[in-house]
Amino acid sequence: MDKLSLTAMARQQLKLAAASRSGRSSQTVFGGHTKHLRQTVVALLAGHELGEHDSPGEATLQVLSGQLQLVAGNDVWKGSAGDMIIIPPVRHSVSAIEDVAFLLTVAK
Repeated sequence: MDKLSLTAMARQQLKLAAASRSGRSSQTVFGGHTKHLRQTVVALLAGHELGEHDSPGEATLQVLSGQLQLVAGNDVWKGSAGDMIIIPPVRHSVSAIEDVAFLLTVAK
């Protein structure tokens, strides 16, 4: 059994995002492109976003720290630390209201 700290990973990814011109950073913590399940810690600095993109499969987003907004068509969800959002199976975008780190879980 492996154990890791999502809190520590979130802090690390936020530091990497701060050093990046894109204002974002991510690290896959479980699974990957060859697996059915993939979990990735993503960090976005305030004012940055993951532009509109297709949903890769069944997915959830769990906010680890900060605050974000997910937009899918006319629907908008705001999330803060501890919130989990079920990502709809349509094109969507994620923007950081404040520096944010979240765990993206995708089942393909």
